[in-house]
Amino acid sequence: MHSATHQAIAAVWRIDAARIVAVVARMVRDIGVAEELAQDALVAALEHWPRDGIPDNPAAWLMTTAKRRALDHLRRAKMLDDKHQEIGHDLEAQEALVVPDFVDALDAARRDDIGDDLLRLIFTACHPVLSTDARVALTLKLLGGLTTHEIARAYLVPEPTIAQRIVRAKRTLGEAGIPYEVPRGAELAQRLASVLEVVYLVFNEGYTATAGGDWMRPELAQEALRLGRMLAEIAPQEPEVHGLQALMELQASRMAARTDAEGRPILLPDQDRSRWDHLLIRRGLAALARAEALGGARGMYALQAAIAACHARAATAAATDWSKIAALYGELAQVAPSPVVELNRAVAVGMADGPAAGLAIIDRLAEEKSLRQYQWLPSVRGDLLAKLGRREEAKAEFLRAAELAGNEREREFLLSRAGSL
Repeated sequence: MHSATHQAIAAVWRIDAARIVAVVARMVRDIGVAEELAQDALVAALEHWPRDGIPDNPAAWLMTTAKRRALDHLRRAKMLDDKHQEIGHDLEAQEALVVPDFVDALDAARRDDIGDDLLRLIFTACHPVLSTDARVALTLKLLGGLTTHEIARAYLVPEPTIAQRIVRAKRTLGEAGIPYEVPRGAELAQRLASVLEVVYLVFNEGYTATAGGDWMRPELAQEALRLGRMLAEIAPQEPEVHGLQALMELQASRMAARTDAEGRPILLPDQDRSRWDHLLIRRGLAALARAEALGGARGMYALQAAIAACHARAATAAATDWSKIAALYGELAQVAPSPVVELNRAVAVGMADGPAAGLAIIDRLAEEKSLRQYQWLPSVRGDLLAKLGRREEAKAEFLRAAELAGNEREREFLLSRAGSL
């Protein structure tokens, strides 16, 4: 019985932890303290629910308990008088003093406030003052609901390292005096880009793992999807938020078809498209349509989503509109120029206009310093050379790519390509 209760607590916590931390952080203005107080509420649930039963509204019970802990904290710190006017305007904080434990703290009448709190939390956790690694770890902890152990396991990093990143991140935010707020004006676009970057980094690590023995880490991709959907709900007028959601939904739709029964990679042209998740495809296309309707068709994520949509709409690999994909990559290269975008454009051009045309682009990238340790450059070059019948050169490129690969499955795949030649 206790095991079932603990599982229920874990499920509620994973879903609602971010909202609880966000609301408490608004009250105490300190993310580290807010997380501790939310954890106190979780401990209280672990103590009371196995004995008293699961409440009718578990999320509201946790929210109310956490807010009461926050008020106790403010009293102990002798800050309540200083905060009284601010808290007096906070309907939720007032209710925490007088309402019963099982009040519905998440009802529709207050959902906008919760959304504002989540936005504050996301923008704070992804603040550019933090390193990228710190932003990713803090976001997964506070907004993804992952434990330090889960984050460490997903990124193949020692648990103490992740713990230190999170502690340092919270300390840095405090020492830098980062305000707990949603930025306004010109700063909003810059800061939103940081938020979207973090979410997409998490998704990419789940979609194609950089190291370890697995080609993918689905749990990370799912967390990123959840964060992306959350952002789309609380920032519905931002086209790039919908562009990123569309991109992740469309990419995630192919995950079940990306490996065989032994976990070996299956490239896009060889995938069984009946295994693609058509619900995710519909969600992705709808999100892309929203981004375009908001004027964001040329956004960085929307353009990548449009490319993914070309694949999603093709009933077979042969039906793929590679000319359109190549054109979209050309647009993306103007909006967000990078050697990796150009590498992907080379693949599309090679499919649309023939391998020689793609190889010409690849050869221009050969001296790009940022790609010298990037395994997909020799891999793509090897594929184009193989199509041109230059088998020995292709084999050498696949072997070089295998040497650069950090993921074991990736390395095995590249070696098999070399062996087939």
